Amino acid sequence: MELWQRLLAIGIVLAAAALLARAIDRRILGGDRSPEALTRYRVLRRTISVSIVTIGLLSALLVIPQVRAIAGGLLASSAILGLIVGFASQRTLGNFVAGLMIAITQPLRLGDWVEIGDVAGSVEEIGLMYTFIRTEDNARLVIPNEKLASDTIRNSTIRSPAKVAQVTVQVPPTHDLGQLVEVLRSEVPGERDEVFVSALEGSPTLTIRAWTEDHVAAERLERDLRLRVHARLREQGINGNGIDS
Repeated sequence: MELWQRLLAIGIVLAAAALLARAIDRRILGGDRSPEALTRYRVLRRTISVSIVTIGLLSALLVIPQVRAIAGGLLASSAILGLIVGFASQRTLGNFVAGLMIAITQPLRLGDWVEIGDVAGSVEEIGLMYTFIRTEDNARLVIPNEKLASDTIRNSTIRSPAKVAQVTVQVPPTHDLGQLVEVLRSEVPGERDEVFVSALEGSPTLTIRAWTEDHVAAERLERDLRLRVHARLREQGINGNGIDS
């Protein structure tokens, strides 16, 4: 094979690898640009792109007979070489695997405000080996992914959308508080929901709490609970004055 033919084959293989990497790049991101998608996209993009380009480059180089001869000699001693490389790159591979774990499990995402040890800052970049945190004084903290995956992280950005609906009501001190708690408990039967005596100063205060999926549902349930609690108290001979939330 002539030199120009070999160079052409190398160019074709590299171009095909680059086009494939670009196609996968667009496929991974799509139209979703949420923090979760961007975090996963950044890490997986680098991983896939590096893998494709590396395979493409090696495939292109193997077109050259001299390179194939050298590769054959290296493969003959691959067991020893693999052992040496394994020990030498243990930390590097650990950081790489940890980066993939962060992209999949997402204990932190791009733009999240996190605290790691005694340092707080915004997640600026999640790379294959390191994660970059921008601190309050505009410094840049570079953390190996392996350390990040094994340390405790406080994420002040990721919050559960669940919201508690709460209604309080004052009742006459002459009534049996235990009985009233049991009566109102039937209105919030969830495992996490609760009814309890929250104050005894003046007229005793009962608090009714129920968990909902979000803030809108909590407001809606509070309006409903006021009516239901009022009706229950009227059944017990109490006019229900003092219901609040």
